[in-house]
Amino acid sequence: MWLPIAGLLVGILLGFLFSVEIPLGIVKYTAIAILAAIDTILGGLRARLEDRFDLPIFVSGFFANTFFAALLTVIGDLLGVDIYLGALIAFSIRIFGNVGFIRRDLVEGYWRGLTRQERQSVFSGRQ
Repeated sequence: MWLPIAGLLVGILLGFLFSVEIPLGIVKYTAIAILAAIDTILGGLRARLEDRFDLPIFVSGFFANTFFAALLTVIGDLLGVDIYLGALIAFSIRIFGNVGFIRRDLVEGYWRGLTRQERQSVFSGRQ
């Protein structure tokens, strides 16, 4: 449990210590990659909270999402159209949906002290 938190802290520290300038030609690709990573991480966290996390699906989802979003960006650049905005909107919708689910699950589960089975029985109307 401590390893991801340590990695996050080291990454934040390195981000403050070193200045990284992203060339203007790849800014779109960087934005797509960052959103794909955030979407995948939040989707994995949601799957973990639902007790259905699967590592191969998690990893393949990251690479597939990133590949197709980058492909849309390349095609858009070749055509002179900002098609990558579609991927940005789709990732943003998925991110907000996952954040909403995670927030709801944490509030119901941890602050109210209900187990997953108890929450499911309450929401399905069964007692």
